[in-house]
Parts: sequence; C-alpha cells; structure tokens
Amino acid sequence: MIALLLVFSALPIPGGAKVFIVQSGSMEPAIKTGSVVVVKSASEYRVGDIITFGPYSKTKTPTTHRIYEMKVIGGEPVYITKGDANNAPDQRQITKREIIGKVMLDMPYVGYAVAAAKTPIGFMLIIIIPAAIIVYDEIRKIWGEVGKLRRGKKEVKELEKKINL
Repeated sequence: MIALLLVFSALPIPGGAKVFIVQSGSMEPAIKTGSVVVVKSASEYRVGDIITFGPYSKTKTPTTHRIYEMKVIGGEPVYITKGDANNAPDQRQITKREIIGKVMLDMPYVGYAVAAAKTPIGFMLIIIIPAAIIVYDEIRKIWGEVGKLRRGKKEVKELEKKINL
C-alpha cells in the first residue's frame, strides 16, 4: 500500500486525483498531521469544503484548509480559508485557479510511511526487504527441487543395480 501511495504521489492519477501528505496540525482533529489526502478538482467549491490550494513544487507545499467564507469579487468567486485548529481565518484570499482540488479521502498517519519511503533509506527498505524475502523463498523452493532430483537419481541407481544383479 505504501509503495502504491508513493507512486501515486509522484505520478498523475487517472481522473485528475492527486495525493498529498499533510505536514502540519492546522486541520486537526478533522485531518491529522501525517495523513495522506486524496484531492480531486471540482467544478464548484462551497463553504465547509476542505480544499488543497497554493503552489506545488519541490520547495513549496500546498495548504489544506477548510473554506470558511466565500465572496464574489468582479464576478469571480474568492475563498477565505481557515485551518480547523487555527483561531483566525487565513489572511490571503484564494481564487478558484489556485485551488488544486477538494479533499475526497484522508488516511491518518499513512503519510509518515510515504514520506519515509521517499527518502533513499526508506525506498531501499521498501525494495530490498520484499526482494530479499522473494529471493529467499525462491532459493528454498529450488533447493527442495534439487533435493528431490538427487533422491530420484539415487533411487534410479539402486533400481539399476537390482536389475543388473
């Protein structure tokens, strides 16, 4: 599951869904720090929706907050957001084009494992441990088959000796 989420967080998912890791407690208790959220773009957003918005790059992470208030400025909707754990709404107003999407699903604490898997050591553990288990199991099966062949050859030699007598 962690490997799948790692892949989904790095590659685009069909249907436009994106996977993010929540890195702060501003949305607790609704969304815990370390949760993985699955976000999908929507045609409209309403007060109460939890959205992910803002820049998304290797150096900047988007924010996941609840829509606290909505205004219409110049015929365009503008959203004021607030983290559930925050005392006041966010200072910055969000336009619709800044919204990455609405949170469709959150998985508490799974983000810690996905974040660890993104590190070189974590990635190696995700690859090496399962690979070692598979290799060990295959070697054990091969060794069992080799043992059967050896026993079979011994039985054939014993039969040949009995026939030749």
